[in-house]
Amino acid sequence: MTRPGRVAPVQVRNGDVVLSCTAVGDGPLVVMVMGTGSPGRVWHANQQPALVKAGYRVVTFDNRGIAPSSECANGFTLADMVADTAAVIEHFGAPAFVVGTSLGARIAQELALARPELVRAAVMLGTYGRTTPLLTAYNEGELALLDAGRELPAPFFAAITAHMNLSPTTLADDRSARDWLDIIGFGGQSSTAGVRAQLNLPERDENRLAAYRSITRPALVVGFADDRTLPVHLAREVADAIPGSRYEEVADAGHFGYLERPGAVNDLVVGYLDSQR
Repeated sequence: MTRPGRVAPVQVRNGDVVLSCTAVGDGPLVVMVMGTGSPGRVWHANQQPALVKAGYRVVTFDNRGIAPSSECANGFTLADMVADTAAVIEHFGAPAFVVGTSLGARIAQELALARPELVRAAVMLGTYGRTTPLLTAYNEGELALLDAGRELPAPFFAAITAHMNLSPTTLADDRSARDWLDIIGFGGQSSTAGVRAQLNLPERDENRLAAYRSITRPALVVGFADDRTLPVHLAREVADAIPGSRYEEVADAGHFGYLERPGAVNDLVVGYLDSQR
């Protein structure tokens, strides 16, 4: 079996857009979709190895806007990102299990709706089907900083990111908090034109909950109990909208729950996909 994270990237094309992918493992295909501003390799820390060990072939990729995939600095739509994910699945052999987080979860939802023949089942982590006034204000603030050509001071950026994306339980431990601040600070701020395009999707404020009542594919929705970025009630709304979906909630986890509580998340994801094989 191929060892996770030690393979050359594969380029997949969707028209003029090039998507940088990695594929490891053997078994049923799982395609993983990352959230705003993050590369596909974030999955490699925890979820990719767990799925490969469980007997799946796992494909991760960098969404358009994230190098080395096409930057598409002039802008694009959520529908474009859904089409990209469809192209990846078709390249590696449809249908696939699709796992997404945050924006990647919304892409998974839209893919299950638009191209159900490509989706064996979908898992959505820390997801949403509509925006809120606070989310809109936060998003517009990020865009304003990018447009002004400014970045937050590094310690403040790390503190804000930790506060928005980690559980109070994690941050209450001083050593854990310092470790996370170091990790976030080392990663730096995503301030490229491609990330700006991801933040400025024209569909970002649409309420899609009514549309999700037409999803026919099996679905697991996982909420993170302490999620400040996308509060957990938004994930519950998605689960309530998708007929027959299953909802699970991870305690002591923020928006980065797949990194913060990887064991619990991996158990849910692997267990659910095993039930759908």
